[in-house]
Parts: sequence; C-alpha cells; structure tokens
Amino acid sequence: MTAEPQRHVLLTGASRGIGHATARQFSAAGWRVITVSRRAFSPHCPWASGEQDHLQLDLGDLSALPRAIEDVRSRLPDGRLDALVNNAGISPKGPGGSRMGVMAAQASDWMGVFNVNLFSVALLAQGLIEELAAAQGAILNVTSIAGSRVHPFAGAAYACSKAALAALTREMAAEFGPRGVRVNAISPGEIDTSILSPGTAAFAAREVPMVRLGRPEEVAETIYFLCSSAASYINGAEVHVNGGQHV
Repeated sequence: MTAEPQRHVLLTGASRGIGHATARQFSAAGWRVITVSRRAFSPHCPWASGEQDHLQLDLGDLSALPRAIEDVRSRLPDGRLDALVNNAGISPKGPGGSRMGVMAAQASDWMGVFNVNLFSVALLAQGLIEELAAAQGAILNVTSIAGSRVHPFAGAAYACSKAALAALTREMAAEFGPRGVRVNAISPGEIDTSILSPGTAAFAAREVPMVRLGRPEEVAETIYFLCSSAASYINGAEVHVNGGQHV
C-alpha cells in the first residue's frame, strides 16, 4: 500500500494569534507548514521543521514577492501546494492606539495596508497557481467583520482592504474553480489575541450573541476544515467566525 504524499500549506502571518494557532492545527494533522512573517522564526513555535520552513518577509514590499515565490517553489519537492492561507494583515492605529479614520490616514497608510492585506494575496495566488492546481488545492483568505460594517476599533483603510479581499475571494473562486482550486474566506470577529484593542472584551460582551471573545483555535479549526477534503465542494464562500456578531 503506497503512503499518501505529505501535504503542504503556505501560511502568511504565522507568528502569533490566529496564524500561530493555524500552524499548530495543520502541523498536528501531519501537514508540512511553510510560514511567512515579518518576524524571524520564534523558538516558541512548536511545529516540526519550523525554522527551516520559515520565510522572513515583509508582504508590504511587493518587489520582494517574485523571489519569495521562487523560494516557496524550491521547498515543494513534487511541485504541489495543497493550501495557501493568506492570514497576514495590518491595521495601523492613530496616537495612543486610536482608530485611524479617513481624515487621519495618509496615502502611505492606505498603500501599506492594501499591499499587505490585498495586493500580496493576489500576487501569491498568481505566482503559485500551477502548484495549487497540481494538488487540486485550496486558497483561504482571512477577511474581517470590519469589511462589512463600520467597526469601533478597525480603521478605514483596514476595513476597505478587507471588503476588497472578500471581492477578490469571489473573483479567484470563479477564475480558479475550473482548475480544481477552491477559494474561500473566513471573516473573524472579536478573537482573543495579543493585538486586541483596549475595550474589545467589554465590546464583545455587549455586541456578540455568545457574549465572549472567540479563541484563535476556533478560527484555526475552521480554516483547516475549508482547506481539507471535507470541504471539497465549498467554493467562493465567506464563513463568519464571530459568535453571531454579524446577525
């Protein structure tokens, strides 16, 4: 009986929070996890071959993507990428961590956010589509509840980038579906990570029907499901992982 080939996932924004939990989820299921982060690999990340399969890369520097994509290809011995999880995202704040609205954001703020949250997603998919198609793989984009409503903490540039990412998910699902590559998104709400704005827990207690913050592991499990064969006919969906906050 021939053993199944090891599956490979490329995960951006892996160094903390949802990304960290997602890396652990895939690693525990036996996947090889190739991670991308602005930070160097942390010894506290408990998944196999972590440092060797880590790319320290600022996704805001789009000029660096072609070389990074070639680096990823060199790590795929059979030319197959089973999943691409676009989790990296930035949300700049104003003085004292204040929300950055339209009037406060400069052109450089808008471009920085869109480079990381949207344009790099499109370019990574474009650059790795052959490897994804070879594996009949999946792309998972992490949007946000802020992409569909004005949020008290998320800024204007971040919200607009996440709304655009939801649209990009639909575009890619339609374009890549005929090649056997599924593209879906998850839209998290208030998740208990180290980057929460002050007052988020109290906000969740008021605004979330489940009256609590979500856990990173709950998001990671949904990401894994959508990248697995159990979701083989789900394409172009945006799944809300927010305890009912969107209703």
